[in-house]
Amino acid sequence: MSKLKVLVTDKIDPEGLKLLKDHPGIDLRCEVAPKPEALEKFLAGVGVWLVRSETKVTADWIGKAPALRLIGRAGVGVDNIDLAAATRRGIAVINAPAANTLAAAEHTLALMLALARHVPQADASVKAGRWERGKFLGVELYGKTLGVVGLGRIGREVLRRAQAFGMKVVGHDPFVSDAQARELGVEPMSVAEVFARADFVTLHVPGGDKTKHLVSAEALRTAKSGLRLVNCARGELVDEQALAEALKNGRLAGAALDVFSAEPLPAESPLRGAPNLILTPHLGASTVEAQSRVATELAQSVVEFKERGMAANAINLPGFDAETVKSLGDWLGLAEALGRFLVQTLEGGVREFKCAFEGEFKASELRPLSVCALKGLLAPVLGSEVSWISAPAAAEERGIRVSQSADPHCGEGVRRLLTVTAVTDAGPASVSGTVLAPGEPRILKVGPLRVDVRPEGKMIVLTNSDAPGVIGRVGTLLGKAGVNIADMRVGRRSAHGTAVMVLNVDETVPPAVREELSRLESILRVHWVEM
Repeated sequence: MSKLKVLVTDKIDPEGLKLLKDHPGIDLRCEVAPKPEALEKFLAGVGVWLVRSETKVTADWIGKAPALRLIGRAGVGVDNIDLAAATRRGIAVINAPAANTLAAAEHTLALMLALARHVPQADASVKAGRWERGKFLGVELYGKTLGVVGLGRIGREVLRRAQAFGMKVVGHDPFVSDAQARELGVEPMSVAEVFARADFVTLHVPGGDKTKHLVSAEALRTAKSGLRLVNCARGELVDEQALAEALKNGRLAGAALDVFSAEPLPAESPLRGAPNLILTPHLGASTVEAQSRVATELAQSVVEFKERGMAANAINLPGFDAETVKSLGDWLGLAEALGRFLVQTLEGGVREFKCAFEGEFKASELRPLSVCALKGLLAPVLGSEVSWISAPAAAEERGIRVSQSADPHCGEGVRRLLTVTAVTDAGPASVSGTVLAPGEPRILKVGPLRVDVRPEGKMIVLTNSDAPGVIGRVGTLLGKAGVNIADMRVGRRSAHGTAVMVLNVDETVPPAVREELSRLESILRVHWVEM
């Protein structure tokens, strides 16, 4: 099996990358900041490209990497990656969303404390030979109100630490319900209300058109007098000119910024001359521990991609939550296996593909499993170019209607059952399965017929009339052909009706032998399936 070529073009912690270096199926190459002509050469045959913020992964560069299937960003943002171009190519884009969380939260608290107690200014004063205790009268965090805009991972870590300081917390997040916010100890309110109520405000939202200049001149005019602002999220969230003016006229008591609209901060930036302002050069993730975690998390994702063909953290795959994907475990493999099994038993072109969920499935689990099953359906025909990202688009391009349904009740003697159905020119065909226990996926039904089959290896799927001697004739023929039967499962609805026989075999069965099988008495259809 050929190795997966991985190219690293920015400085990423080598200890974290050791997982890739030691993996027998991965060919790791580190070429930091290569010249354009060298980069074009390096990209030939590369399947995975890992960067930080320095490398710009443009549509042009993506076009020069025909084998590219995964782009990884060692960090949270992906501003330097052309997400649309990657998605059009079916290339997954991942980052390390959780690795920087603690570092960013702690840096936020560090800036809050520095703001409250004038730490940088006092340090500079003493080093300049002055002793100005009265000039640096500070405030306590205890009893103050903190406004947290964005209650995601980092925002939640910040508010927990702030609560430990005895702060009251108000917050805003459009994707967090009021009930959830209150469970976190946060009083939910609008952004405008946060600015009007809080003594300190910290920002933890992504960039983009909807959040650009969230901190605007208008927001600062209506903010509580004496507000202190901290931004360790995205520079574009703050109108820097408006902030500088609010600091100069005393509307704000102070601000601390770790991120800027342009980095490095330009010499002509109005922020450089603003009073009561602390500036740090994008240090939110700059801890030894965070850099190691980022590299390790990214490396683990690459290994998972190599071994399972999955990019669980793909950010250009809407509807997939990394924690949900992780919790699904064996169900992801089962879903893909059901799709892969089904397509190899079909007759006629696929017009519609349906996933039916019975039993205890969460709503958040349906789309990941549906897409995984769709990928399984398409991959045997379209090849390795089909990914979780490109499968829905590939189905749409081919006029395949995709749908899903859910029923909380399951009448098959198991807690959960997934049935995938393809409607073809010849009619509908389906296969159903479940996960009995960790590591125990099973196909339980082929069409309406009950079986108990492990979806793995090489398989012969026979539809036959239920009659005496059928199993013996099949076994005899395969034995003469030198094909060893590892397992055999049969299913039927009634005696002498239609039955199904699924055989796991150790050897590839030649087409000529399959043709002989189809001519046996009582055999109706023969399908060869490779999982």
